[in-house]
Order: sequence, then C-alpha cells, then structure tokens
Amino acid sequence: MGIDTLDVLKAAGTKWNFLNFKPGLVGGHCIGVDPYYLTYKAAELGYHSQVILSGRRINDGMGKFVIENLIKKLISADKHVKSAKVAILGFTFKEACPDIRNTKVIDMVNELQEYGIKPYIVDPIADKKEAMHQYGLEFSDICDITELDAIIIAVNHEKFKKLTKQHFDGMYKSNFKKILFDIKGSVDKSEFEEEYIYWRL
Repeated sequence: MGIDTLDVLKAAGTKWNFLNFKPGLVGGHCIGVDPYYLTYKAAELGYHSQVILSGRRINDGMGKFVIENLIKKLISADKHVKSAKVAILGFTFKEACPDIRNTKVIDMVNELQEYGIKPYIVDPIADKKEAMHQYGLEFSDICDITELDAIIIAVNHEKFKKLTKQHFDGMYKSNFKKILFDIKGSVDKSEFEEEYIYWRL
C-alpha cells in the first residue's frame, strides 16, 4: 500500500501497551536458531507449530527479498547490474556486538554474488579474522569506499549513526542517482528522499 512501516509503528506506539518491534534481519545464535529446537520437539509431541515456522521462513528469506528489491532499483536507475558498486554497512548479527554467528547479512552477500556483484563490506567492530575464516570475506575501511552505486545500511552500529548526508554523498558516483537501502530505518528519511532512491523495510 506504500505506507511507511515506521509511520505505522509510530501510530501503533500511541497505545500504552504497544511493543515496538522493528523490521530487520533476524539472525544470531538465539532467535535465529532456537525456534527450530522448539518446533522439532513440538513435532515429536504431535504438535505442528506453523506460526513459528512461518515466522522463520519470512526471516530466513529477508536477505533475498532485500537484494531482489535492490536489483530492481538498480535497473530502474539505468545502472548496469553486473558492474554495480555496492557497499554493505555492518556484518554482525546485531548492533554494538562483534559477533557474526548466524548473521543474516551473509545471505545478502551471497545473493549479490549470484548477480555478479562483489559487495564492499564495512564493519568497524566485527571480528575480521572470524569473517575471513568462516565466510572467506575481507572487510573494507569506510574511508576507502567511493564511486558507489548503492549502499545498504544493514546493521546500525554507533559509527554509522554518526554519518551525515554529506558523508553518504561523498561515497557515491557523482551525477548519478544514489541508491540507499536503510534496512532498519536508521537515518532520517526526509533528508534523503528528494535526491536519493531511498528504501527501507
């Protein structure tokens, strides 16, 4: 319907007992895994917990969903998909945590590679050795990424919260429509909507 998710959450938040859960990539070593233990045991006892499994199916497909939307935006901006320069800000499974276990950002990396795009990954607090060991990935420094076509803010680390629109402007190719995927709505949308192709969950 074209209604912004965060606007809906803000309106819902006027109810005194509302729980404010925001959309994002749900990974990690607890929420991303534990539902399967529960549903396995439930099935042994003859109960098929469809709601829990349905939630996991949606969460497990979120990386693919984000990248499919990014590819559509690249095409609509007349950018050549295979030669597109894309950066992902954040690799850990959540903010302010160096842990990369069961990160859902890897799903986006893999999906981009399916389209022939090797993304630049920036994460100032992730365990770099573990990322290389577990996923074969090297991280880039945020100062070194320029001439981008698209940026995905995947994990809202404190360092990324300090980035201004000017910082973002300097990372893109000049004279091209800038694409910003702000998965969790971490920047002020009104600052970017006019000049950017801005998208969030």
